[in-house]
Amino acid sequence: MFKYLPLLWANLGRKRLRTSLTLASIVVAFLLFGLMQTLRVALTGSPELAGLDRLITMHKTSFIQSLPLAYLNRVKGVDGVLVASSQDWFGGMYQEDRNQLATFAIEAPTFFEVYSEYQLPPEQKQAFLQDRSSAIVGKLVAERFQWKVGDTIPMRSNIWTRKDDGGNVWPLKIAGIYEASNGDNQSIYMHYEYLNESRAEIRDMIGWVVVKVSDPDRSAEIARNIDALFVNSSTETKTSTEKAFIQGFANQMGNIGKLLTMVAAAVFFTMLLVTANTMGQSIRERINEIGVMKTLGFSGRGVTSLVLAEAILVTAIGGLIGLGLAALVSKGLSAAVAQFFPVLGMPAATWGIGAVLIVVLGSLAAALPCAQAGRLKIVDALRKT
Repeated sequence: MFKYLPLLWANLGRKRLRTSLTLASIVVAFLLFGLMQTLRVALTGSPELAGLDRLITMHKTSFIQSLPLAYLNRVKGVDGVLVASSQDWFGGMYQEDRNQLATFAIEAPTFFEVYSEYQLPPEQKQAFLQDRSSAIVGKLVAERFQWKVGDTIPMRSNIWTRKDDGGNVWPLKIAGIYEASNGDNQSIYMHYEYLNESRAEIRDMIGWVVVKVSDPDRSAEIARNIDALFVNSSTETKTSTEKAFIQGFANQMGNIGKLLTMVAAAVFFTMLLVTANTMGQSIRERINEIGVMKTLGFSGRGVTSLVLAEAILVTAIGGLIGLGLAALVSKGLSAAVAQFFPVLGMPAATWGIGAVLIVVLGSLAAALPCAQAGRLKIVDALRKT
């Protein structure tokens, strides 16, 4: 088939304007597909990166409602729980309101046991654990603001106020700069004890509990056992896998996956119609040539294969250009919206899905022209003028 590539390329160049417009529609379709995949990752925090052995215990009613601190030790005692660590949302802003940073108050001693993918030098980790007023920051956010270890940054909270002066600024000394293999290098982690001792409101309350289980296959059982501890209490809990927690948080804005699938389907359907129309018109213009090819010995199957290859070729060119542009655009956007979307970028799986779509859509677009070319008789073809 490769020896026919010059022929396929020549056929695409017959009507350059028509081919260019068809390519443009394909490029736009795959560009939008790549950007929608990027948007899905940004809005969901990429559930695929969630730990398989982690559960999240939160308030049964809402994510924004707190749990008593005493719940943490009770969760740690459940059979199958290796370690549990609390987290609280701080709502951090740096210097200006537009610099909103994902800031969490954590139980520091157990945090690194739950999140082993967060790595930093041992001396920085030790300094963080020993100083309650310190924090660790992600590599990317440190580079963005040119922070270094030892700097003290004033983090302003839009939720909590200090009991000593009524202000909402917490000075945090940077004890370390971490790098996470899961892609979240934009967050800030401070000590829960520092926040709890300093804030004026609702002391001894936590946001949620992150649980690391001994056996991921028992996750559903362990989740039920945790929730059973607090059933019929004034503060009941809901425990789910970390992936379900992230996805559920994203779905508060609606079913992101369903919405993006519908948009992608509409875009690709339009592209399919354009490509099919182009291929059909191209075949009608080349009926005489197809008759000559069959006269020279090309079988119906051979002619059909060439038509199919032509459709897949034009779809592949447009698809690869579109996905390449999507990757470049998503990379350019990552720095601009990093404070809102810590995990932003076109997932690698998009290229694999795109390759499948290229073959499927190219084949569908060529289905009718292939049937026409395959059934065409030599006499009928040569009779056409």
